[in-house]
Amino acid sequence: MREDVDHHIADALSRPALVRLDSRTLCLRFETMKVASALEAVRFLLERGTIGHGDTLVDSSSGIYAHALALACHRYGLHCHIVASTTVDTTLRTQLEILGATVEPMPPSASLKLDQSRRVARVREILRDHPRHHWMRQYHDDVHYRGYRPIADLVREHADCARLSVVGGVGTGASTGALTRFLRETDPDVELVGVQPFDSVTFGSEHVHDPEIIIAGIGSSIPFGNVDHALYDTVHWFGFEAALTGGVALLREHAIFAGLSAGAAYLAARWEQHLDPDRHVVVLAPDTGHRYVDAAYSRHAEAMAPQELVPRQISALEDMDLPWSRMRWNRAQAPPNGQLRISTPSATSTTPARTETRAAAS
Repeated sequence: MREDVDHHIADALSRPALVRLDSRTLCLRFETMKVASALEAVRFLLERGTIGHGDTLVDSSSGIYAHALALACHRYGLHCHIVASTTVDTTLRTQLEILGATVEPMPPSASLKLDQSRRVARVREILRDHPRHHWMRQYHDDVHYRGYRPIADLVREHADCARLSVVGGVGTGASTGALTRFLRETDPDVELVGVQPFDSVTFGSEHVHDPEIIIAGIGSSIPFGNVDHALYDTVHWFGFEAALTGGVALLREHAIFAGLSAGAAYLAARWEQHLDPDRHVVVLAPDTGHRYVDAAYSRHAEAMAPQELVPRQISALEDMDLPWSRMRWNRAQAPPNGQLRISTPSATSTTPARTETRAAAS
């Protein structure tokens, strides 16, 4: 008799719930998306002999990866040390400690940008003092791509990949980038739409500051080595106001309670379908919305109707602005000093991001 039973919760959490939002839109809704990448990365490193049972794995995290790595270490009998962002709340920290991870919180800082730089610097100090520890390098090691192959297979079973866009946060590149890379092995025309916060260096938005930005995990103040810019066809940049609007709409319309990056991805997906109504879309929701309740969702009355927001269409990075900008990336390389320009004019309007006209997004 076939036994369809998981032997560790990490195995179950590595698989998303697949939710159909409408006839053309699927949502991959995870409780903790990076379990998929952490679990497979640790398994592969053990199999290759790079690490051994009883070793200590260390990394920096703003939350999702910390939980994922702690679960993977629990699954395979390894020690885990997390240098934690200020965004790691009491609920998550308590879980990590009970799972056996040691959690080293960073002191409060003036910005998430400073917080991220200090975390990476602290990891380097730990490795200097404990050379036998293994740095998982979630920001730089392509080993984290491997866990998304089964998810690509799942998407292929349920979506029309001939006219498909994958929409989700860029982060380390090991989610949207990996998923699309595997899908393109059989369907090279699958489009990838990346979501970024303003104030991130990854796709050249560091010159636009959003004082309320708390979209942890999908942007960066430092270059990420495993982001393959040439995988992305389009990029959307979001501020807090627009991401909150998308998150509230996703919960109100589809009962999916997810983080702010999923809210931003939901708005981006609606817009991409408005531009190409025949397109099928897969939206990534990498985590739940629980850690955003106090700082974001408690302000749900401030959220706009999603139809009232339209992205500012740009052809040069210096033209982007709050609360939402969009640019065709056309699978270009990383931006040289933020001066990437797209020569092909877009079919979209250059209407400012806030408008009184209802967009035709479905």
